[in-house]
Amino acid sequence: MSFLKLGKNFRHMDHTLFFVIAALTLFGLFSLYSVSAFYAANRQDCNFDSLYFVKKQLIWIFAGIAAGTLAMRVNLEKLRPLIKPAVIATVILLVITLFCPPVKKVRRWIPLGFMNFQASELAKIMLALYFADYFDRNLSKILNGWKGLVKPFGLTAVMLILISLQPDLGAPILMFGVSLFVFFAAGVKVRYIVLTALTAVPAGIYELFRHEYRIKRLKAMLSPMDSAVEQSHQLVQSLLAVGSGGWFGKGPGASQLKLLYLPEAHTDYIFPIMAEELGLVGALFITLLFFMFLVRGLKISQNASSFFYSIVALGITLTITFQAFFNIGMSIGLLPTKGVGLPFFSYGGSSIVLTLFSAGLLLNISMNRNMIK
Repeated sequence: MSFLKLGKNFRHMDHTLFFVIAALTLFGLFSLYSVSAFYAANRQDCNFDSLYFVKKQLIWIFAGIAAGTLAMRVNLEKLRPLIKPAVIATVILLVITLFCPPVKKVRRWIPLGFMNFQASELAKIMLALYFADYFDRNLSKILNGWKGLVKPFGLTAVMLILISLQPDLGAPILMFGVSLFVFFAAGVKVRYIVLTALTAVPAGIYELFRHEYRIKRLKAMLSPMDSAVEQSHQLVQSLLAVGSGGWFGKGPGASQLKLLYLPEAHTDYIFPIMAEELGLVGALFITLLFFMFLVRGLKISQNASSFFYSIVALGITLTITFQAFFNIGMSIGLLPTKGVGLPFFSYGGSSIVLTLFSAGLLLNISMNRNMIK
């Protein structure tokens, strides 16, 4: 049994989405170089050259392109029997993560030598694939009562709890939000979705108060200047970067805030530096690219040739774009500071490889669709 569709007709692929993905990837690499060069050359704990992060990211981009190309050629229907074992493996990896050495007081990565693997990135994809497979096979059950929802709700809860124990609150919030939208699109009754959301409120409040720094970050978002030196230092520096860019920015590479003033500028806070260098016009262009990704992804989901393909496309599209808008909102003070990177832009091997793999799956589905107008 072949898992690849060797005869795929790429003429039917969503070419607009393809060029959006290419633009995001290239723009992301350019942004990473601009943001990380000074930081890499001036790290006192490591003897890095200015291209250190860019060269590593480029390697992962090539790996991601290979993974995305494979995803475009794979026969998703024939791979469906492997979804459940892959989900179980993902849960095991999330458990293993909790026993790995901490990095900056959190356990979010599994050290593999050549890279640190972030299992939560894989969990985002596997949750979307599982939902699509389960809802497609059990549509009548989920439409007729709550018993058919026990498995998807249960799996979601297990994954979110394991990720929150790392500790990480940003990824669980993102995944939970995407899950609710997918449930709604799959035909789950609204009252069950509302009940699930209300049930999650106490857990969210508990997680918020479980770590004191989370409350401080929330207060910092509401009044950043009151603690500009402590909890809201990153947010204040981020707002300064965005505000100082003006309409057209200071020019590529001319950011001042990236000169070690804004921590984690090459990961979670790459967007403010781009806003400083390219101005409001550049920031809006980045936002527009993600909005185009959202529109084309939703269109692919709407015109998919099967219910399974439709839910996969929806889950992938919402996961990538919601994370992007979450990161942008965090950067400009609309959302509390969380460790959520900007897809295609932020430094990280797991993120870029699995993002490009997900994009490949989306393009795959676009080649198996009713005509998109």
